[in-house]
Amino acid sequence: MKSSISNLGLAFAATALLTACTTPLRDHHAEQLSQYAPGLGEIMAQSATRHAKLWFAGQARNWALAAYEVDELHEGFEDAGKYHPTHKHITQPIPDLIANHMAQPLAAIEQAIKDKNQQAFIANYDRLTAGCNACHQGTDFGFNLVTRPSFNPFANQAFEAAK
Repeated sequence: MKSSISNLGLAFAATALLTACTTPLRDHHAEQLSQYAPGLGEIMAQSATRHAKLWFAGQARNWALAAYEVDELHEGFEDAGKYHPTHKHITQPIPDLIANHMAQPLAAIEQAIKDKNQQAFIANYDRLTAGCNACHQGTDFGFNLVTRPSFNPFANQAFEAAK
């Protein structure tokens, strides 16, 4: 019995020692993660993906997926403004640029999606794309030209609505 209590005590002590040794590492890792901010290029690359998926969802008349992708675009633009209120040589604040160029086209495509109107969706998708390009052009990033996708690179996603 004395041996069992002794072994239990040693196991408890070893566990406490190991936990104490790893706590600062966990805290340091959590602190690093809390300080992480994605780069503006990373956010815009993800926005380009959402933009393309939005097109395929609209073409397939998968309005739920299209609405989801628009919501994800909103989140990405919010992150761009939050993490990058300014950027390099751009003189206007990023949140203002996004609001000026993207608010109206996003609202219009949201309405087309709610109405399940594919013709309006296509017209407003092109306006959304033009908004992206106007923002890029006005900030000397015009070399980054956004277009309608010409092929579906997402072979692992079905865009048709589930039945």
